[in-house]
Amino acid sequence: MTDWNPRMTVLTVTPNPSLDRTYEIPVLGRGSVLRADGDRVDPGGKGVNVSRAVAAAGHRTVAVLPLGGPEGALLAQLLGDLGVEVTGVPVRGSTRVNISLAESDGTLTKINAAGPDLDGDESRVLVDTIAAEAHRHRASWLVCCGSLPRGLDDQWYATLVARARSAGVRVALDTSGPPLRAALAARPDVVKPNADELAEAVGCPLATVGDAVKAAEDLRTAGAGAVLASLGATGQLLVDAGGAYFATAPVASVRSDVGAGDASLAGFLAAGGARAEALVSAVAHGAAAVQLPGSQMPSPDDVRPEAVTLAAHVPLDLPLSHNVNGAVR
Repeated sequence: MTDWNPRMTVLTVTPNPSLDRTYEIPVLGRGSVLRADGDRVDPGGKGVNVSRAVAAAGHRTVAVLPLGGPEGALLAQLLGDLGVEVTGVPVRGSTRVNISLAESDGTLTKINAAGPDLDGDESRVLVDTIAAEAHRHRASWLVCCGSLPRGLDDQWYATLVARARSAGVRVALDTSGPPLRAALAARPDVVKPNADELAEAVGCPLATVGDAVKAAEDLRTAGAGAVLASLGATGQLLVDAGGAYFATAPVASVRSDVGAGDASLAGFLAAGGARAEALVSAVAHGAAAVQLPGSQMPSPDDVRPEAVTLAAHVPLDLPLSHNVNGAVR
């Protein structure tokens, strides 16, 4: 269990949130009629999941979201039931609904909807609302997560990061592609790619942990204060001003890895957002999350930092694996 700063308020931004419906099935058969063993509906989106993980630990978080239609109203209601404060920005389009099919062997098939198309006025109101909420709540962290909806250009996160940093708010960023590359110049405090996103950001494939370390160092050179990278079943890597750290945790069985990376980021911020102790907290939260159904976030009772192995030396020659079974993602 992580000792949170009782004065910490985590403000999350999810510009393209969703309702996530997950069906648990024995095996996916294309073209056949499938009967689910279980199903659930959860609030979705990377920043939303970070807020859910923070709230599950009993601490304060505010989620700023563009919300539209009955789907947006249901999303706000579900988050409120989970102890997440919601500041909604009304938009014309409806909040998207995503579908996940979780097979019994841990294989996950996802269908992500595009989401609404935000116009210029909606974009400006969203940015202004985020700035106002960060100031009003004296946010310790602004966590900017996920893909950008239609209507927001690749510079949108960069503008938001720069505005938050100028106000003295620490920023964690979890996105990919051009929006990530554009935002690096605004110097986010933490970026959180997975292995594929890290490879895409530096423009070359990653075969070993050493390759991932080099790629993370390149992102730091480009402006990131720290890089927290999920490396599939291989483990998790942190590269920050203090050096490089690597950790793993055993997982008895993987039920769903939806939101596991978001739980990891919440655990990382809970432990201060730097150095080895924050990485251990991130891995413990991620390992707990993959053993829960759907995108359910772990409670303090689920998190076992004592099971995390922090490597004495980063295993640079260790090959990267894409198999999620048996370790944390």
